Parts: sequence; C-alpha cells; structure tokens
Amino acid sequence: MTSRDHAMRMLGWRLKQAGLPTPELDARILVQAVTGATDIEMIREPAAPISAAEEEALAGFERRRLAREPVSRILGAREFWGLAFAVTSATLDPRPDSETLIEASLKCLAPLARPRLLDLGTGTGCLLLTLLHERPDASGIGVDISEEALQVARENSARLGLAARARFQPGNWMEGLGEKFDLVISNPPYIASGEIEVLEPEVRGHDPRLALDGGADGLDAYRAIAAALPDVLTQEGVAVVELGAGQADAVRGIFEAAGCAVLRVDPDLSGVPRALVAALPRA
Repeated sequence: MTSRDHAMRMLGWRLKQAGLPTPELDARILVQAVTGATDIEMIREPAAPISAAEEEALAGFERRRLAREPVSRILGAREFWGLAFAVTSATLDPRPDSETLIEASLKCLAPLARPRLLDLGTGTGCLLLTLLHERPDASGIGVDISEEALQVARENSARLGLAARARFQPGNWMEGLGEKFDLVISNPPYIASGEIEVLEPEVRGHDPRLALDGGADGLDAYRAIAAALPDVLTQEGVAVVELGAGQADAVRGIFEAAGCAVLRVDPDLSGVPRALVAALPRA
C-alpha cells in the first residue's frame, strides 16, 4: 500500500516531468485533498498509508492537472488572504498578486469608521469579503455582469459569515447604483484581446474570458471606471484598482485625464506595480 509521502513524491516527479510550474506544491495539495491530512499530519505521519479509494481519486486529480486544469479548479476552492473561497468556471481564480489591493485598501480605510465599499467585477467576492472580514464595521456591494459569478460570491459570503454586510447584484460597472462609497475596489479585465490565446493554459482554458478580456489594448475597463468615479466615490474616498504588468503609466494617464488624482501605485511582492490608488481632486 502506498504511503502519503511516496504518493506525494511520485506525483510531484510526474508533474515536474510534464513541465508544470509548481509540481511539488501541487502534489502536496492534491494528496492532502484526497487524504484529508493536515500540514502537521503530513510531516508527522509521512508513512501513513492511503487507501485504494484515495489512490483512485488522486489518479483522477493527476489526469486533470496534467491536462493543465488548475489545482483550484480541481478542488473547487482557492485560498486568498488566509480565507477559503469557492471557485467555479464562472469566476476568475483569486491570485496572490491581488492581495496587494487588500493591503492598499486597508491602509486607506484606516481613518474611516463604518466605511461603505464597492467591488466592481466581484467574481468570487474575494476582494469585498476579505475587506469585510478585516473590517467588521464595514459593509458593501459587489457588482458583476455574470449572474453565475454572483451566485458564487453569495455562497462565499454566507460560508464566511459575512452575508449580513455584503450584497451582490448584477450590473455593468457602476450603472444605476444610486449611492456613493468610501472605497471602490476592482480587479478588472486587463488582458488585450489579442493576447489571451498566448496565456498559460491554466488561464486561457479555465478563467472566464469575460474576466480577462480588456479590449483591444486591455484598458477598456479602466476607462469605464475612471469616467464614472465622480458619481460613486465620496469626496474623501479612494479607488484601488489592479494593474497588469506594464500598465501603470497608461492607467495613470487614464485616471488623470478623467480628472482623478493618482495618489500612489503599490508594487506586489515581485516588485511589479500592481495597485493604483486614486481619488477625486481634494478641495
């Protein structure tokens, strides 16, 4: 009978031979998923056997990963900011880079009591729900054009115990909201249409195109958001938007042309400019 450690090492080797980018990590996560073993149990009990049923389940996971299906899609969940979020084919896969937006937003919200938040293109709801988790006095709205994505966000909010402070509604960016917010946050689609087909298979084959396609130059969503900010942002509020690699100058120009003040651009852990923070002109 195969042990946990042997199964993990062999799976990691096969994934590495196939050229996958994080084979050892993927193998550990998948073995833990089929066995239910915790991190500590994987260390303390490496020789613990896995059952025939677990071996069969792991083989199925391996086939899917070798076909370049992301681990999060295989398991139907992704961790973000230490919280577990359900993901489906209707939602963008939350990524660590986006945690830069959370850090920037929490700094901006620090002086404000009971802030109102707006998350545009909410997807799984990970941005809004993480901020609500960190700020128990906050409440907010998540908007998405996809009803399927909104249902995932609602389920995530209920699972995290945040449904009383979060509302998710269909919409095209900021149309028809009828109120103003202290923070507008968004990870908009920012891939140029012509570049989608050259993305990694895990992205182009599994993230919804609606959440990727930013138009011919990748900047359409930024234009829409910048133009509508005066209608939805309080005078002391801020907008925090995620940037694609190499887009900082172009997006800064879009927001400044729309009359917004760009306060700063924060880098992610790799040093890539990732979170642009903007506001309305101060009186």
